[in-house]
Amino acid sequence: MDVLAEANRLIATGVDVVSMAVGQPSDPAPLAVREAAAAALKRGRIGYTDALGLSGLRAAIARHYGEHYGIDIAPSRIAVTTGSSAAFNLAFLAMFDAGDRVAIAAPGYPAYRNIMAALGIEVVEIELEGAAYLHAEHLRTAHAKKPLKGALFASPANPTGAVVPENELAALVATADELGISLISDEIYHRLAYTAPDSTALAYSSDVTVINSFSKYYCMTGWRVGWMVLPEKLVRPVERIAQSLYISAPELSQLAAIEAFKATDELEVVKSRYAANRELLMKRLPELGFPLAAPMDGAFYAFCDVTRHTNDSMAFAKRMLAEAHVAATPGRDFDPLQGQRTMRFSYAGSYNEMVEAMARIERWLK
Repeated sequence: MDVLAEANRLIATGVDVVSMAVGQPSDPAPLAVREAAAAALKRGRIGYTDALGLSGLRAAIARHYGEHYGIDIAPSRIAVTTGSSAAFNLAFLAMFDAGDRVAIAAPGYPAYRNIMAALGIEVVEIELEGAAYLHAEHLRTAHAKKPLKGALFASPANPTGAVVPENELAALVATADELGISLISDEIYHRLAYTAPDSTALAYSSDVTVINSFSKYYCMTGWRVGWMVLPEKLVRPVERIAQSLYISAPELSQLAAIEAFKATDELEVVKSRYAANRELLMKRLPELGFPLAAPMDGAFYAFCDVTRHTNDSMAFAKRMLAEAHVAATPGRDFDPLQGQRTMRFSYAGSYNEMVEAMARIERWLK
C-alpha cells in the first residue's frame, strides 16, 4: 500500500507510472453486470437483503459449482459476503477462538495474518522453503510440533500464482481431516489457471470452508461481493455473525453478480490477455535478472527472486518507482522472514503496459 500510495502521488503530479503493484483487473465488469446494476438503480429499490444473500444469487453460485466443477452444492450452504475480505472475517470468527493456532503459508496474502492477529488467533507461518505450495507434510510437521486448530491455503495463490495439483489437494484435505484441522480454501483466483483445470477442495470434503469472490476473474473488485461455501454446521453461526457485522452484502452488487456467470465469453477474452502478459513476463523477467521464485500457474502474478539486484526489496521497489516509474510490490508483506529477497509483479494490466514496464526496467538497470 505504501508503494501504491507513492505511485498515486506521482500520477497526480503528471508522472506516467506503469503500475504492476495491485492485483486488480484493468477491465471493467462485464456489460451484462453493468446493465443489471443500471436497471436496478432505475427501479430504485436498493436495500438490505437476507444476511446470507439474495436467493437468486445463491442459486446461481450453486449452479456454477455444478457446471464448472461437476459437484452438487446446496444453495443453503452458500453465504454471499461483502467481498472475500468479509468472508475471511466471518470464517475466522465462526471457526476459531482467541489463542487457537492456525497455519498459513509464507509467502502468502498478508491480510490472512493481519486479520487473525487482530482477533487474537495465533498465526503459524509455514515457510515453504522452495516448495511451490502448502502440502500435506507441511501440515503434519507443523501439527506434530504443537497441535493446529486450523489451516488456510490458496490455489492459485497470491503472491506466487502457484496452483496445488489435484493429487496434492486431495492429500492436503485428507490430512487435515485425519488430524482434526479445520481447513479454509481460498479459491478467489479460480478460473484464472493456465496450466490445468480448476480443482476445488469441495470435491474432496464437505467439511472444508471455501471462499471465493467476484473481484478477480469477474472484474468486479469495487463491487464488494464474494461468497463462502460452508459446512452445514457453520451456516447458522456465519449467518448470525454476518447479521451483526455487515447486515448484508450490497443488494445492487448482488443483483448485478447474478449476471456474471453468463459473461464467460467476454471474460475469457480478458483472461487471454492475462495469458499473453504471462508469456511475456515468463521470458522477460528472468532476462532482466528476476528469476521466478514460484511457477506462474495461475492468478496474474509473477513472484520473483530479486537478490541479483538487491537484498532489500522494499528499498529497491521505491527506487524503481522513483527512477523507472514502474510500481511493483516488495515481498516483505507476503513473507516477514524472507520477503526482502522477493518482489511481486502483477500482470493484470494491458499487454502494452507490460512491454513498456519491461523496457523501462531494462533501461533503468543499465
